[in-house]
Amino acid sequence: MGAIVAIVGRPNVGKSTFFNRLIQRREAIVDATSGVTRDRHYGKSDWNGKEFSIIDTGGYVLGSDDVFEKEIDKQVELAIAEADAIIFMVDVNTGVTGMDEDVAKLLRRVNKPVYLAINKVDNAMRQEDAVEFYALGLGEYYTLSSINGSGTGELLDALVKDLPQVEEEQTELPRFAVVGRPNAGKSSFINALIGEDRYIVTDIAGTTRDSIDTKYNRFGFEFNLVDTAGIRRKAKVKEDLEFYSVMRSVRAIEHCDVCLLLLDATRGFDGQVENIFWLAQRNHKGIVILVNKWDLVEDKETNTIKQYTERIKQAISPFVDVPILFVSVLTKQRIFKAIETAVDVHKNRSKKIITRKFNDVMLPLIEAYPPPAYKGKYVKIKFCTQLPTPYPQFAFFCNLPQYVKEPYKRYLENKIREEFDFTGVPITVFMRKK
Repeated sequence: MGAIVAIVGRPNVGKSTFFNRLIQRREAIVDATSGVTRDRHYGKSDWNGKEFSIIDTGGYVLGSDDVFEKEIDKQVELAIAEADAIIFMVDVNTGVTGMDEDVAKLLRRVNKPVYLAINKVDNAMRQEDAVEFYALGLGEYYTLSSINGSGTGELLDALVKDLPQVEEEQTELPRFAVVGRPNAGKSSFINALIGEDRYIVTDIAGTTRDSIDTKYNRFGFEFNLVDTAGIRRKAKVKEDLEFYSVMRSVRAIEHCDVCLLLLDATRGFDGQVENIFWLAQRNHKGIVILVNKWDLVEDKETNTIKQYTERIKQAISPFVDVPILFVSVLTKQRIFKAIETAVDVHKNRSKKIITRKFNDVMLPLIEAYPPPAYKGKYVKIKFCTQLPTPYPQFAFFCNLPQYVKEPYKRYLENKIREEFDFTGVPITVFMRKK
């Protein structure tokens, strides 16, 4: 489980370019799935083997210039409240601006690591110009060019050294998080589950620094509900800020085993919902999709449940082995089915397959359909095993791992799913040299 790093600064200093560089490096090395983050506001990154979630606040500023300043202040305050570390980006070409000074004033009061990154420094003269940023009172700075990547290594070395390393907590009880965009019905869902008199509630504060776990024990189920509604909110921050709900989703996803992704049927499986889905998938969490407010969908003729389900599957392809339930928080319809499903998905996520049995099942399937030859060379897979990680990852040992391409790995994944049932859980397949 990683920490959260936010990139802040005024518009057009190069935050998004830097952000894209960070998540693509990660995608190139660790995660070659295509189209994993379709929207470029948040993603996963890793440096020297340390993973972290990265948030580009630049994608959230809307409105005209006079609105800019207010919005940026809001976002910096949010980043301060929610992130573990902050990269403050400025532009060497424009020098120190009034807006930079405002942001620096907010950041000077923070007791979290803040890294001043001076962008667009790509020659010796600009190195000299960078000195004026000492005036911001944030101490040392890092010069870099987010376009060509020079200087980013030094910044990231310092960053990961200071990041808190949060290990995946192996608690006895599974942890479920209800996530989704604002107004999809998350709070009502939690209330419907817990009941107005909150049957038995023990608030275990501090399991994650700032979300509250509610212990749930009814109808034969016992688990912790990671309640993002319980995350303490800074009074100044407007509840409706999209950025804030994203921060909360990221936090909740990082700290749970299974995500119940709740969406409003009338709004559909839109970009933000899809983003939350991919973030959960990349964090190797179990996922259950809950379509709420189905009763409000007008045109039931053309909008059948089957068609709606198909549309969601198209959006989440190739990872389509995910339960999709149609619920109504208002009438409590299928609420408990949702919990039952989440419990099953959690069992799938913690499933361990005995190596001998895994080989007995998989090797004949591989023999029947071996990896395609590459430039006349044949790949021979001799042995396979599940890795000892908290979520399902499998290693296949062969003579030429570099020749096994994505489509064949997907074939292996599909066979594992068919034979062993990993519904709702992302699977990773590695090819290793034997």
